[in-house]
Amino acid sequence: MELAFIPSPSHGVVHLGPIPLRGYAFCIIIGVFVAVWLGGKRWVARGGRPGTVADIAVWAVPFGLVGGRLYHVITDYELYFTDGKDWVDAFKIWQGGLGIWGAIAFGALGAWIGCRRRGIALPAYADAIAPGIAFAQAVGRWGNWFNQELYGRPTDLPWALKIDAAHRPEATPDIATYHPTFLYESLWCVGVALLVLWADRRFRLGHGRAFALYVAAYTVGRFWIEHMRVDYAHRILGMRLNDWTAIVVFVAAVVYFVLVGRKRPGREEVVEPGYVPDGAEPPAAEDAEEPEPESATKADSEPESAPEPDSEEASSKTP
Repeated sequence: MELAFIPSPSHGVVHLGPIPLRGYAFCIIIGVFVAVWLGGKRWVARGGRPGTVADIAVWAVPFGLVGGRLYHVITDYELYFTDGKDWVDAFKIWQGGLGIWGAIAFGALGAWIGCRRRGIALPAYADAIAPGIAFAQAVGRWGNWFNQELYGRPTDLPWALKIDAAHRPEATPDIATYHPTFLYESLWCVGVALLVLWADRRFRLGHGRAFALYVAAYTVGRFWIEHMRVDYAHRILGMRLNDWTAIVVFVAAVVYFVLVGRKRPGREEVVEPGYVPDGAEPPAAEDAEEPEPESATKADSEPESAPEPDSEEASSKTP
């Protein structure tokens, strides 16, 4: 008998009159709002224009949602395209199923398009929104709680998550409590966001290094949390596919962090070309020429007068 546990919602939909409010979608929306809000504040603090982060998010968020869903559907295609499954369910994003790897990759593509339209460097934008993305993931993971999905191995710890019989694994239908991996990842993402905020302030990270730190730190936690999950997943050499993805992404993030740090230490002086924050002095033009002294200019502009003839020579030539 369980002495203590975290209860699961009996259903993931709350009806506000005729409008259904799905817990999973609500968590995603709140997460996006947090990321844009914090990213906007950091962008302005770095010298950017207010509203730029939100404008670029109009491109990044839809791309991220599409990419996250594509990654999930491709890696778990048997849930939608095998016998007895309805392929239409692949489009029901509110039922859960967003792969963070696809969301970040496609979201970066959308952000690149938005940045290019504004003449902004993508690494600077990524640095500004990096901790906000981590906080957004922390909020978004609670959507898995509403759907009773992506939990870990059975446990009787006081913070175990109770799963209804309809959502339990086929291998352990009589076990009710499992590791709340959604909670573990949520707390880990909060820690990652705080780490990036501290490191960015302490070392003035720039040129995409704050974002690389976020990616590297997140993948470390995702590796051990993924190893605890019991839901079906493709395996390669005995490890889950997402574990291998975490390893590859971690190595790429660390290499980027080190190489860029050696080539471009410090932070960008200008993150949004052409915008001067209120109270700031516009940067001096690099090719501006120093004005010449007035006396020199005047002397150069006046023509030299012809020398006067010598008086004796002039008189000797007089008839």
